[in-house]
Amino acid sequence: MDEFILIFRHEDGSKIASPEQMQIWMKQTMDWIGGIAAQNKFVAGTGLPFDTAKVVHYNNIVTNGPFGEIKETIGGYIIIKAGSVDEAVEFAKGCPVLQGNGNTVEVRKIARGDGTH
Repeated sequence: MDEFILIFRHEDGSKIASPEQMQIWMKQTMDWIGGIAAQNKFVAGTGLPFDTAKVVHYNNIVTNGPFGEIKETIGGYIIIKAGSVDEAVEFAKGCPVLQGNGNTVEVRKIARGDGTH
């Protein structure tokens, strides 16, 4: 069983949903994660607020970010266990973030600590 990271990308992080809509999405997300955990395949995860983000560039230049340079923001991630990338993709297809037009879930296998894939 390998580990995969599911990265939640939002098309435009500057468009903030209403508090009511955020509550609905959070419940849907927790239910979705609960379904993965019930299969003993949830490892870890968290949201990534973008209002406190910083980007460190070459020559130690630090900017507030990720704003301006990119159209999308990363809203969070979870790490799951799956037997294949195809199984991880099936979990990703159920992610509530996909309700937003233009939002995506990136699925990446996590390399093992010994450098192997």
